[in-house]
Formats: sequence, structure tokens, C-alpha cells
Amino acid sequence: MIWIAEITGNLTAAMACLGAAIGVGMVGAKAAEAVGRNPDAMGKVLVQAILGMALAEAVVFYGLFLA
Repeated sequence: MIWIAEITGNLTAAMACLGAAIGVGMVGAKAAEAVGRNPDAMGKVLVQAILGMALAEAVVFYGLFLA
């Protein structure tokens, strides 16, 4: 019965990683779109994109440590 707990924990960690990967991809895509529309705002968009990616990656650590 322990193998069921191991599989459940692995699935939780995998879903956390998948969600973070999707989030980082969306942030990157929207940042590139925003800079394409307004190149003068590149500095502000870059800062916001880095913060968004860092927060999305934090979800992975929650999923790995709590799983």
C-alpha cells in the first residue's frame, strides 16, 4: 500500500511542475507580445515578467516540499 502514496506524491509534484511551466510560458509569451506592441516599455515589462516567472516557479517548491 505504500506504493500508492508514492504515486500520489509523484503526481502532485508533476502537476505542480506542469502548472509552473505553463505559467512561465504564458508570462514569457505575454511579455514578448507587450514589448512587440510598445518597445519603449521594455524595462518595465521585463521587471514585471521576471517577478511573474519567479512567483510561478515558487509553486514548484511548494509542490515538491509539501508532496
